[in-house]
Amino acid sequence: MIIEIEYLWLFLSLLAIVAFLYASVGHGGASGYLALMAIFSFTTSTMKPIALLLNLFVSGIAFYHYYRTGHFNKKLFIPFAVASIPSAFIGGRLQIDANLYKTFLAILLIFAILKMLNVFGVRSKQVKEIKVWQGVAIGSCIGFISGSIGIGGGIILTPIILLLHWGKMKEAAAVSALFIWVNSAAGLMGQLSIGVEISSQAFILVGVALTGGYLGSYLGSQKFNNTTLRYLLALVLLIASIKLLVV
Repeated sequence: MIIEIEYLWLFLSLLAIVAFLYASVGHGGASGYLALMAIFSFTTSTMKPIALLLNLFVSGIAFYHYYRTGHFNKKLFIPFAVASIPSAFIGGRLQIDANLYKTFLAILLIFAILKMLNVFGVRSKQVKEIKVWQGVAIGSCIGFISGSIGIGGGIILTPIILLLHWGKMKEAAAVSALFIWVNSAAGLMGQLSIGVEISSQAFILVGVALTGGYLGSYLGSQKFNNTTLRYLLALVLLIASIKLLVV
C-alpha cells in the first residue's frame, strides 16, 4: 500500500503544486515527486517507478500544450532523443548508489540558476544551431543519469539549451517535455524489465498530478511570458537541487 500515509491531504496538495510548477516550464516533475515521497516516507522501492510514471503523464500533457502553441522544434529534439532512449533504458535497469553524481548534478543546477538569473551578467540572446554530435553526446549522458535516478532529464536539458543558446524558453520547454516523456518511458521499461511492479494505487497520484500539470502547462504555454517562465524554471531547478543534496 502506498496511499496509507499520515497527512495524505497535505501530500496530495503538494503533489498538485509540484506538478503545476514543473509542467509550466515543460517538465514532468520527477525530482519534486521523489523529494515529496521521501519526506512522506514512501518505501524506496516504490519511489523511482512512481516518479517515472507521474513523469509520463505530466510531461505528456505539457508537451501537448507547448506543441499546440507552435513551440516544438523537431530538429532540436531528435539528436537528444536518439541517444537518450537506450541510455535511459540501461540506466533504469541499474540499481546503484547515485549519491556522487547527484551531488555533482545539484551543484551544476545551482550554477545554471545563477546564469539564468544573469548573476554573471547578460550574454547574447542570439539562437545558435546545434550540431548533431553535440545533441547525441549530451542526450546520451542525460538519458543514463535520468534512468539511473528516476527522473526524465528536463532539469538538465532545459538549462543546457538555454545556456548554450540553442533555443528560447518556450522552445526549450517543448523539446524538454517530449524528451522527458521518451526518457521516462524508457526508464520505466527498464524498471519493469527487472521485475519492478507498480501498485494500482499509483494511478490515484497520476490523477492529482495531471490536474496540476494540465493547469501549469496551459498557463506556461499560452499565458506566461518568457521572463516569468525563467523565474519559474529557476524555482523548479532550486527545488530539484535541494532534493538532490538533501533527500
